[in-house]
Amino acid sequence: MRDSLKRLRSLPPALWMAFSLPLALTACGGGGSDAPPASVAAPDPNAPQATGNTATDGFNRFNYRRQQAGLSMLTRNAAIDTAAQGHSDYQRINNVTTHVQEAGKAGFTGAQEQDRLRAAGYVLPSAGYAFGEVISSRSNALGADAAEDLIGAIYHRFIVLEPMFKEAGAGAATGGSTTWFTADFAAIGLDAGLARGGVAVYPFSGQTNVATGVNSDEEEPDPVPNQNRVGYPVSVHANLTSTLTVQSFTLKPRGGADMAVRLLTRERDPNAPASAAAVIPLSALAPATTYDVQFSGAVDGIAVNRAWSFTTQ
Repeated sequence: MRDSLKRLRSLPPALWMAFSLPLALTACGGGGSDAPPASVAAPDPNAPQATGNTATDGFNRFNYRRQQAGLSMLTRNAAIDTAAQGHSDYQRINNVTTHVQEAGKAGFTGAQEQDRLRAAGYVLPSAGYAFGEVISSRSNALGADAAEDLIGAIYHRFIVLEPMFKEAGAGAATGGSTTWFTADFAAIGLDAGLARGGVAVYPFSGQTNVATGVNSDEEEPDPVPNQNRVGYPVSVHANLTSTLTVQSFTLKPRGGADMAVRLLTRERDPNAPASAAAVIPLSALAPATTYDVQFSGAVDGIAVNRAWSFTTQ
């Protein structure tokens, strides 16, 4: 039986007081869908070996993809693990998918992510930090698949591939036919990430076995409101403290014409961070095909020009 991915929800990124206060990014999964999964972990002999632990396998897959994209790997933090596990347990006990816990309900560990982090012993200072959370609920317990689904969902990817995050934790809980996977990310001190004016791209240059498409309706807000099946998103990421501007951003099959795409930037989409941008092809990509990407823009006024390619499954 083909696995079905349950609906992903993404809450708008929130930026508070020009980074003197935390940057909070959240995205989660919930609801239900009979559609095929957005993406699953394609066979990859270099990928981390599966341990059978959903949380660990999801965490390791995130780090694997971050490293391939040229980003720093995340340090796993036991306190963040505790917060993420507690939230997955809360969702299982109450059969909900949400970022917000309700006091008095079974399994309550804190209303918001920052409350749960503090309750788990993770010390958040008064200023100069960032945190984020992604959640999926799906009908199999494979951590690598959960991670790939979240990376395929563009609002979630903005969090998973945020260059400045330093630490993370993960937790998973299974109830009935549903597994809830929660990953929390944090940076104490906004002093890491890419070099000034730098960007990371995904799919990364030379990547193979890239999924041909995703189901847009499985994210909420829906990044492409007028249709469900779309091509796999292509994105550019700068540090969360930076502003990325786009002059042009194109995608085409090798030797073909530019594809019709939906461009996501903060100016066009309030759910996109100011530090990243993406294009979503309005039709699924062709299998076993090489695609060429051209990006021209700037990071904090520094010109950025990138050309790269990737190949689909």
